[in-house]
Amino acid sequence: MSKDRRNRAWYGKLDKDGFIHRSWMKNQGFPDHAFDGRPIIGICNTWSELTPCNSGLRDLAEGVKRGVWEAGGFPVEFPVMSLGETQMKPTAMLFRNLLAMDVEESIRAYGIDGVVLLGGCDKTTPGQLMGAASVDLPSIVVSSGPMLNGKWQGKDIGSGTDVWKFSEAVRAGEMTLQDFMAAESGMSRSKGVCMTMGTASTMASLVEAMGMSLPTNAALPAVDARRMALAHLTGKRIVEMVEEDLKPSDVLTRDAFLNAIVANAAVGGSTNAVVHLLALAGRVGVDLTLEDFGLGSDVPLLVNCMPSGKYLMEDFCYAGGMPVVLKQLAEAGCLQNSKTVLGGDIHAYADGAECYNEDVIKTFADPVKPAAGLRVLRGNLAPNGAIVKPSAATDHLLEHEGIAYVFETIEDMKANIDRDDLPVTKDSILVLKGVGPKGYPGMPEVGNMPIPRKLVRDGVRDMIRISDGRMSGTAFGTVILHVSPESEAGGPLALVKTGDRIKVSASNGTLDLLISDDEMALRRADWAPTAPHYTRGYAKLYVDTVLQAEKGADLDFLVGKDTRPVTRESH
Repeated sequence: MSKDRRNRAWYGKLDKDGFIHRSWMKNQGFPDHAFDGRPIIGICNTWSELTPCNSGLRDLAEGVKRGVWEAGGFPVEFPVMSLGETQMKPTAMLFRNLLAMDVEESIRAYGIDGVVLLGGCDKTTPGQLMGAASVDLPSIVVSSGPMLNGKWQGKDIGSGTDVWKFSEAVRAGEMTLQDFMAAESGMSRSKGVCMTMGTASTMASLVEAMGMSLPTNAALPAVDARRMALAHLTGKRIVEMVEEDLKPSDVLTRDAFLNAIVANAAVGGSTNAVVHLLALAGRVGVDLTLEDFGLGSDVPLLVNCMPSGKYLMEDFCYAGGMPVVLKQLAEAGCLQNSKTVLGGDIHAYADGAECYNEDVIKTFADPVKPAAGLRVLRGNLAPNGAIVKPSAATDHLLEHEGIAYVFETIEDMKANIDRDDLPVTKDSILVLKGVGPKGYPGMPEVGNMPIPRKLVRDGVRDMIRISDGRMSGTAFGTVILHVSPESEAGGPLALVKTGDRIKVSASNGTLDLLISDDEMALRRADWAPTAPHYTRGYAKLYVDTVLQAEKGADLDFLVGKDTRPVTRESH
């Protein structure tokens, strides 16, 4: 066994310190030879009953352990903060960076040589990757996997996407409240993440496209036995990665991020991928900017899954999953030559891939939509950028000029959106302020504001909505997000007034407030930030140090990594 593994600084010393580290671990029944120099593998688990997406990770951890033992390693499971997207207030995004800190410091402080990241729910995957990348020990991901398809009244229904649709139908008087409540139990039928192509399944897909997981990780249902087998194989592989010293910095190169961008376009992935990829790039030192996301703008939508299509992740799995998508991207010349956790090139993930349902995974010649990747918008309303998702938008609204109706706060919007006398039409542009990283705080998923009830009753199901917040990956509509600088930071969004005209052009990549420079200057002179919502604890630290959306909304002091060894002992 190797004498120079990292864990030897904990468990290899024949002195008081080594005695303490080994002796206390032995109270769990581990024998002497567990500490003989073999690789010690940390299993970083975000299991929690308050994170339903990740409720199957306890079982998957056992699969990982089997693989680690088989390969001659010593597995040790440890918990980190779990971010329940559907359960946390004010938003799980507020705590993504706290999870990243938890992961980073846990990996650094414990005597492990490599780590398996068990996550799934929206913010757990990027948070874990950010933390692991900052320590740069050999790391690999196992996702919790999507739920089984939702079922209601004999048809498939999808997490989030159908919730938004049903909610609007109730507001329009087209669906009874009784039916709405009846759909609740059929929506979530098993453990796992959203079975739509929401942020959780998007990030699992991009992790696979970047080569940070084994192939097929993205789409295997949470309750499919093959996911347990994948966990076992991942445990085996992480031991080999430690032997090879294959680290996140070897895999998460610029080419890997470019592959993630084109893959996100091809699967109709979440707008949230933008802030997560930017934050992760900041941790590994890759120069990634909003402009790079233009690489995906001409990539066709291949995966026919909600919210951009009609199928669900279970169908995507049975059709062939991400290996089929990667094969098509490779054949079209869209895939860069990047390294993976298997040690070879990402193109190997497409070897032998075969599509079993071409209505679920379409081709470049017959896509769901052409040129459907995310668009970056800039202009005097978003000098540092904003994002729109054409694949989930209404085509004619992507080129539009309209009159703004402004909500100053989320409370303002909720109190007034259903007013029968709200002075809006289908051509109006709804603007919501104060929901950016600092302003909410945490940049919540409220950008897909409800359509005003008076318009819903008239059959309107989409209109332009603009904010400095985010929207759920399961959401849809012509929603302009991540406007930067945010209103709370004094960005131009803070200066918009009801009655202003706004012009949007996705084809030109522009977002402009149609007022004069002089008027803009007068408004800026009158503007002042609001009082902070939090004055203590982590939330204050977050508000004081969070970066803007185009930087990934990481905390400024967490950018980069620290791979220095820990030399001081605890006793």
